[in-house]
Amino acid sequence: MAQDFSALAALYQHTLLNDVLPFWEKHSVDWEQGGYFTCLNRQGEVYDTDKFIWLQNRQVWTFSMLCNQLEQRENWLKIASNGAKFLAKHGRDNEGNWYFALTRAGKPLVQPYNIFSDCFAAMAFSQYALASGEEWAQEVAMQAYNNVLRRQEHPKGKYSKTYPGTRPMKALAVPMILANLTLEMEWLLSEETLESVLTATVQEVMTDFLDKERGLMYENVTPDGSHIDCFDGRLINPGHGIEAMWFIMDIANRKNDRKTINQAVDVVLNILNFAWDNEYGGLYYFMDADGHPPQQLEWDQKLWWVHLETLVALAMGYRLTGRVECWEWYEKIHDYSWSHFADLEYGEWFGYLNRRGDVLLNLKGGKWKGCFHVPRAMYLCWRQFEALSLQSV
Repeated sequence: MAQDFSALAALYQHTLLNDVLPFWEKHSVDWEQGGYFTCLNRQGEVYDTDKFIWLQNRQVWTFSMLCNQLEQRENWLKIASNGAKFLAKHGRDNEGNWYFALTRAGKPLVQPYNIFSDCFAAMAFSQYALASGEEWAQEVAMQAYNNVLRRQEHPKGKYSKTYPGTRPMKALAVPMILANLTLEMEWLLSEETLESVLTATVQEVMTDFLDKERGLMYENVTPDGSHIDCFDGRLINPGHGIEAMWFIMDIANRKNDRKTINQAVDVVLNILNFAWDNEYGGLYYFMDADGHPPQQLEWDQKLWWVHLETLVALAMGYRLTGRVECWEWYEKIHDYSWSHFADLEYGEWFGYLNRRGDVLLNLKGGKWKGCFHVPRAMYLCWRQFEALSLQSV
């Protein structure tokens, strides 16, 4: 692939604006009861009407962010508002914790068993407040953000299944998402809160979860950052590790911290060398650090979000460092992703492939896949290649 950055920027821009967003605008919005349908088959037909808080908030974020970053389209703001008002009314319990799932009408289905619903609520309502100018949305965002800060040491609280004290572990997901969330909410936070949370989360990710010898990002470690020889302790989640690294690059770039940017790029390249399927192509979903059989039976599937986050990380890494390895890997991941996940007939991207690269689930959305990773990656890659095309002039 020749380095035609303007053509790549145009590809991502066109796919976002003329393929991905129209799919969700046409099929997902529940104008009757509020919120969004995310369980959509290949053609966009609804096959389940339950509403999952992660995906509801992520769709509010997507359309609000595009209003803020691209243009204040009336339809985008209307779609974001449809979700925000539904969630503000139905999304939380009496203590202000965000549920995991609701019925179509907004009745609670699944308890607020971890803080990730709160994370995505803070992201969503921060962007929606910025797009709409609604002060109540700022209050919702800050309440959710403070919930995350309060519960970060015990993200599952009373819903945790683990027995306390026997094998204490902490998960990469908490500091990585808190780092990204805090940067997202920069406009609402005090300088002191912003800097202290960003410094602490970057330090935790790059010190406790990064194995310096192997250069790999572990999913779970002890509270002091050491490894435990068990399924969870050996778990490598390539997509999470790579996504975390572009969060770190984004934060480090604010301070022109070249050392941390290059360290994050090193980790991305190490994970790619570890997780690439040399026989069939693509990146594995889960891996065991020591090569033992992973406990996740879906470990060898190829997932949309893993490859999209990798495209973002490599495009960003190449723009910030110019390292040739980033471009070589970008070409490889681009060719695999666009030839396997993109649905040229009905739009949007497939989510789940088997190891050989065949479509495993013929859907565009479900309990975990919604209007988030595809449009966010399309937007971010568009911007990276747009910047690269200007640099190369």
